[in-house]
Amino acid sequence: MGFFEDSIIILVSQICFFAGGWTFFVRQLFRDYEVRHVSVQLIFSSTFALSLTMFELIIFEIIGLLESSSRYFHWRLELTLLLFMVIALIPFYIAYSSINNISFVPPKWVVPLTLSVWILFLYGFWRIGDPFPLLSLSVSHGVFRIEQAVSRIGVIGVTVMAILSGFGAVNYPYTSMTYFIRPVSQTDVLTLERRLLLTMDMILAKKKRIAIDRKQNKTHSTRQGIWGMLTSKLTSGTENIGQLRLEIGGLEELSRQLFLEVHALRNMQERQRWARTLQGKYFNVLGHFFSLYCMWKIFICTINIIFDRVGKKDPVTRGIEIAVHWCGLEMDIAFWSQHVSFFLVGCIVVTSIRGLLLTLTKFFYKISSSKSSNIIVLVLAQIMGMYCAASVLLMRMNMPPEYRVIITEVLGGLHFNFYHRWFDVIFLVSALSTIGILYSLHKPHNSENEFILSK
Repeated sequence: MGFFEDSIIILVSQICFFAGGWTFFVRQLFRDYEVRHVSVQLIFSSTFALSLTMFELIIFEIIGLLESSSRYFHWRLELTLLLFMVIALIPFYIAYSSINNISFVPPKWVVPLTLSVWILFLYGFWRIGDPFPLLSLSVSHGVFRIEQAVSRIGVIGVTVMAILSGFGAVNYPYTSMTYFIRPVSQTDVLTLERRLLLTMDMILAKKKRIAIDRKQNKTHSTRQGIWGMLTSKLTSGTENIGQLRLEIGGLEELSRQLFLEVHALRNMQERQRWARTLQGKYFNVLGHFFSLYCMWKIFICTINIIFDRVGKKDPVTRGIEIAVHWCGLEMDIAFWSQHVSFFLVGCIVVTSIRGLLLTLTKFFYKISSSKSSNIIVLVLAQIMGMYCAASVLLMRMNMPPEYRVIITEVLGGLHFNFYHRWFDVIFLVSALSTIGILYSLHKPHNSENEFILSK
């Protein structure tokens, strides 16, 4: 195939990716919002398409679908466009939308303030690379070189990837394994619900006493005029209103806690029923597997950090060499290296994109509103672009050397080993922090339930 045919393939795939991003935007992110800006939708869908094209080019590197010169051209083109989106266009639009939503800012000051904020962002973005050894000494340190932008995007993107990976590696076994599902009986739920209803009745009774006391005082003062109003305040001692209000405040706080406890027990019952299904048993097995993977990953990251170690060979080549030399298997290393690499990279791409979209969707639903939804979508597009650019840096190590030549040429003289060490450090911190948080939330939660149920 020639350059024109290769470009048609890339263009058609990008149109499909753009349509997928557009559909995801309308049916998932903004399905509950009627007000949405077309420009925000275009930016999100374009970033989505460029991000997936990066992964597509990695697949093309392995299977050799396009000509080498075409792949190199489109690598540089797609990477340049993605960098323009996450460094120039999206940050500028975020600043503009945020400042434009501030009511006390005059319209004539919106654009100057936006330019000022964007320039500050570019300065901070540039200064990110100062503490880290991102580039080799042989690389030119021009401001507008692609290596400069990729190196700084890589720091942010790898940090986001490591945080999400560390959290997911710990949280997935915690939410899918039956070991962490506490046994909850229907009697426990009914007992807690009766306590909640009793508390609500007590709140209602005390509020009724306050209302009756106010009505009596108002009737008494109306009948006796001004003198009655004065004497009513002196003689009305039937109810201590201040004490009742204090008691109501405490009972309302208790009712909120009881409601949350009832909700937690109901959710735990749902998890118990789900664990007995075929899907629940399947995810329980996966949870045990990922718990072993999490422990192994934490151990390997610790070893890599202590001994300053970075793998020299990709996992596929290393595994095939072990199978050939140690297990005595006879196989075509080049053939199986290509096919296994294709399968491994494909799994990484699918799981990475799926996990990222699920995380972004949950994050959007929790913090978005009708006024801030467009700004949050732009922030999510920014994170997605940086995440995918960093994924290319890290996935390069999972490919055999013959498939990473063009990627290395496009990315320039980056210190790739630094990004792998940085990923290990952030992953370890994220995983251990998640373990500590889940442990602290799990233990007090159990003890509090036992205390409430025992009453």
